[in-house]
Amino acid sequence: MIVDALVIGAGPAGLALAAALAQHGLRVSGLTPRDPASRWSNTYGVWCDELEDGLADRVLGHCWTDCVVYAGEHELALNRNYGLFDNTRLQTHLLTQCERGGMIWQQGMAGRVEHLADYSRLTTRQGAVLEARVVIDASGHRPALVQRPAATDVAYQAAYGIVGTFSRPPVRARQLVLMDYRANHLTPEECADPPTFLYAMDLGDGLYFVEETSLAHAPAVSFAVLEHRLRRRLAAQAIEVQEVQHVEHCLFPMNLPLPDLDQPVVGFGSAASMVRPASGYQVGAALKRAPVVAQALAQALGSERSSPGDIARAGWRALWPEQQVRKHQLYLFGLASLLRFDQPRTQAFFTTFFQLPRQQWAGYLSDTLSQRELLQTMLRVFRQAPNSVRTTLMQTAGGERTLLWRALIG
Repeated sequence: MIVDALVIGAGPAGLALAAALAQHGLRVSGLTPRDPASRWSNTYGVWCDELEDGLADRVLGHCWTDCVVYAGEHELALNRNYGLFDNTRLQTHLLTQCERGGMIWQQGMAGRVEHLADYSRLTTRQGAVLEARVVIDASGHRPALVQRPAATDVAYQAAYGIVGTFSRPPVRARQLVLMDYRANHLTPEECADPPTFLYAMDLGDGLYFVEETSLAHAPAVSFAVLEHRLRRRLAAQAIEVQEVQHVEHCLFPMNLPLPDLDQPVVGFGSAASMVRPASGYQVGAALKRAPVVAQALAQALGSERSSPGDIARAGWRALWPEQQVRKHQLYLFGLASLLRFDQPRTQAFFTTFFQLPRQQWAGYLSDTLSQRELLQTMLRVFRQAPNSVRTTLMQTAGGERTLLWRALIG
């Protein structure tokens, strides 16, 4: 049977788009190496206001109102609620929508795909043949089928985290620390290394999550360095780890090039370079943009004359319209600036950034600003930042002229 859409991957992005397609009454099938209900190992955060009304109560496991940043010695209150997904609840929510639409899952790995006049034929590595009018690759940042330009100087976000109990609370009750860049526990030589920060939260019932994170660096900061820094940070506060319930290792690229937007396979999630260069987050974006992409694909599938290439182009246009592409180049420019900062300048930058009006810093992190508003926010940071930060930003502008040209001119 030739289905309307074949979705490769069953992570948060793949399930989000599969569920959105199923809600349109389309015939959808999925391909995944494991059971689509297999447990997701990583934790996923989101700003609560990014979720549609009513969804937070169904998919979040925790929500904090006391959210702060330590970019220097002073605590900056964010006054914005932050949530942590309950992976089981989110996964069940999306799988239930898929099941209601009659979606069928196949187990296997994508091999090769052949695009015919009115449908695509995918052969798995195991030899199974699956046919669909459009194929969607949501298999992660090393996609099975999506083609993108070769990447150079890839910057990675890396993190080492522990969920467990501690001799003393690492954060105050019911608090989330989004970033703690304080580095008094490090030697001057260690401070010369790539800056890292603490991401930590109270999970209740005496349980805490603490994670040492490198926002972005090329090459990636090793897990060994991150674990060492985390334990040094805790020891400096006379905090001992008592029981470890879960250890998290997180590593993914932040600045992959956009895929070829004219190819006959649609990408989604990391496969489509949807990781936000400003933060590394993408689950909230996947949930928000899946209905938009699904609507475009459903409309294109409504024409029997549409080829796989026609349908895929409709999906790509919905995912990466021209203004979104230009904004992405601006975000990559911002990331390129961060990669040049040492520890003091990183602290100074984020002190300036989180003292902007909430509409600006929140819109920047959630990608809700227009291109003009995004430029205004970046210029405001430049004006208000100390000279050391401005000097680095000007150096980036000189070294990343291509990014700025693409962002401003196209």
